[in-house]
Amino acid sequence: MQNIMNKLTTKEHKETRRFLLENHAFFPFSSLCASLYLFVFFFFLLVAAPAFAENGVSMSGIVEWDRMKISASLSLELAPAGIRLPAARTRGEALIGDEYLRLIRPGILGLLADSSSTVADLIGRGEWSLAEAENLALTAGSVPPAMTPDLRYLSASYTLGIDRLSAALFRHTRPAETLRTLSPVAAPAYTGIIIIASEDLPIHGRRASAKTVPCLFPKIWDTDMNLIFERGMLEPAAAIMAHYASARDIFADSPSGLSAEAASLVGERPLRIFARGVFGINPTDPIIDREDALLIISREENRRLLREGRVLIVLDDSVLKHPLSAELM
Repeated sequence: MQNIMNKLTTKEHKETRRFLLENHAFFPFSSLCASLYLFVFFFFLLVAAPAFAENGVSMSGIVEWDRMKISASLSLELAPAGIRLPAARTRGEALIGDEYLRLIRPGILGLLADSSSTVADLIGRGEWSLAEAENLALTAGSVPPAMTPDLRYLSASYTLGIDRLSAALFRHTRPAETLRTLSPVAAPAYTGIIIIASEDLPIHGRRASAKTVPCLFPKIWDTDMNLIFERGMLEPAAAIMAHYASARDIFADSPSGLSAEAASLVGERPLRIFARGVFGINPTDPIIDREDALLIISREENRRLLREGRVLIVLDDSVLKHPLSAELM
């Protein structure tokens, strides 16, 4: 066993250690069975690791929540992979195609689904499947692989809409009723809802503050901790519970003060709300004043805005984009 451990790379040691720590509860108490499990696991690493490491395909990418898309670029350095012209394009395209799913998978599985779960967590709970995630990844728009001018690399680009990922995770066909109130207030009919959460906000239940971060299914709470909006209240056809934007999109040079993209979602007369806090293990769920919540739930036209996903959450620029990870954290 020690000889096998010595053959593993540093990265494989790290992955093995993490695997054992995270999955120790699944090993039998018998030392013999544990040894067999370890042998099989290490053998798999020895066989599989060279295929992952020696083909020369790398990935860079970005998750853009303000544009609701995932972009990835896969690049193959031809010489280290032993590929020579003129066969480079055919063999290179095959290698990139073979590696695409493996490299894009961690980035998709690592996305925040809600305040306490990633997409990987949903799969672990049986709410989705890895096969469904991979099938969705295969529908990404792509630019055919092209050689770089110096003929050293072959690169291909892929784009996947976050709205398609969100839509794939809905399981209901009819939205649940939004919260109503026994003490409605007079409220105009708005064309959309803007929640401004771009500053550090107090985290409910903790003596800390944080910037609100984006996720697929952000809940909205009021200051009495009544749930105003959650995933089951959205019309499935809407696909996205809330869109994200930066402050520039609500302080634009236009009659409404909104960018064209923001206005197309929330209209010319949106209700503008400043978030008072944030909730969740991951700080994804804005908390709004009870008075602002009443303006929404007191009138059917405004409740419909929630069902249709006409919600724009304004966040700090620093959280709207982040690198696409090739490793599941």
